[in-house]
Amino acid sequence: MSRDKIDVMPLQNKALAIIMGGGAGTRLFPLTQQRAKPAVPLGGKYRLVDIPISNCLNSGFRQVYVLTQFNSEPLHRHIAASYKSDDITKSFIEILAARQTPEGDRWYQGTADAVRQNLGFFLERPYEYFLILSGDHLYRMDYGDLLLQHVRTGADVTLCTTPVDRQAVSACGILQSDAERRIFRFQEKPEDPKLLDELRISPNLLKELGRPADTELYQASMGIYVFNRQVLIDVLANDHDDFGKHIIPASLQKYQVFAYIFQGYWENIGTVRAFFEANLALTDPVPAFDFFDNINQIYSRQLLLPSSKVRGTQVQRAIIADGCVITDAHIERSVIGVRSVIGSGTTIRNSVLMGAAFYQEEAWEPKPDAPPVGIGRHCHIEGAIIDRNARIGEGVVITPNGKPANMDAENYFIRDGVVVVTKGAVIPNGTSI
Repeated sequence: MSRDKIDVMPLQNKALAIIMGGGAGTRLFPLTQQRAKPAVPLGGKYRLVDIPISNCLNSGFRQVYVLTQFNSEPLHRHIAASYKSDDITKSFIEILAARQTPEGDRWYQGTADAVRQNLGFFLERPYEYFLILSGDHLYRMDYGDLLLQHVRTGADVTLCTTPVDRQAVSACGILQSDAERRIFRFQEKPEDPKLLDELRISPNLLKELGRPADTELYQASMGIYVFNRQVLIDVLANDHDDFGKHIIPASLQKYQVFAYIFQGYWENIGTVRAFFEANLALTDPVPAFDFFDNINQIYSRQLLLPSSKVRGTQVQRAIIADGCVITDAHIERSVIGVRSVIGSGTTIRNSVLMGAAFYQEEAWEPKPDAPPVGIGRHCHIEGAIIDRNARIGEGVVITPNGKPANMDAENYFIRDGVVVVTKGAVIPNGTSI
């Protein structure tokens, strides 16, 4: 969308970005067993929360709050180490954790309740627009274009939507808009075939989007909203807990609610399988989401680590992060996280290794009877996620083959057909999982 007639910077300076980082992420368990969902490692060296923060920075939004609640310490530590406030330009990326106050002492009950409990902070400055973002999606978006459309259409509320096929509809909130993209209908996770026929994107709008008129597509909510200041105050003057379930449906009859239709790559990393596949897709020659983008970079904590050392190893389609030591191994279509140590004769295939927060000699909790941090010699790991600081002994076999799609064990879980070895787990020599 052209920006030639509107000065974008003043618009951005009038907007506050609010990133929702407080959910428990139960569907992503056990990766969320010891951390908030936005703090889950991604792509070898990043965290999920780096995506919306980087989108804000790349779009020129410099005033950002992150709302946190569940297992928040790793998320707080990462944000504090990664992003510094700028006193000169008044830029900031700050955390607002759930807390007890004279006005209330309850945890956030949902996305809307989280914003409501912090509304006093948000209204201290004369922001005209509030950009509300999820902290756990994988995508690149120019929020400047989003805000520009919001202003041009005279919207009270703008929702980001993305076209999805019929198979994905039952997991999404589906919206219906007219040719001017004003939303007039919302259905949460519809399944009735007759209703689905009614909710399809109209042929005229499909043509405008550059899609064939007979394509069966639906507008799914991305959980990204822009509110005008007074509208946000008004819609939160109640006890509704969630934007998607309560606030947005109630707003359709009262306010001008428009859709910003996003057609780029977007992945809601809501399950272990979705997270697993999104990571492995990064190893494709030209992935749908590419961290190798010099213009719209993804920022994260700068780790002062040496370059990875790889010896006698066969590598096919892999991402290898900084500070790894890999010896005489075979790695195929896998993501190898920071400080990973992989012993000789080991095969890693279709797996995600999150690496370690320390090297063995730095470990502050010695375990003399346990294998060292990393992957031992002569192991075979396939179809698995190995969480941080795991200790995998020698001759260990880890694979989901021949096992239930979901099961629980002492040091590992299987979710959606993916074996997840938990953070800090110890897997003794010769174990077969």
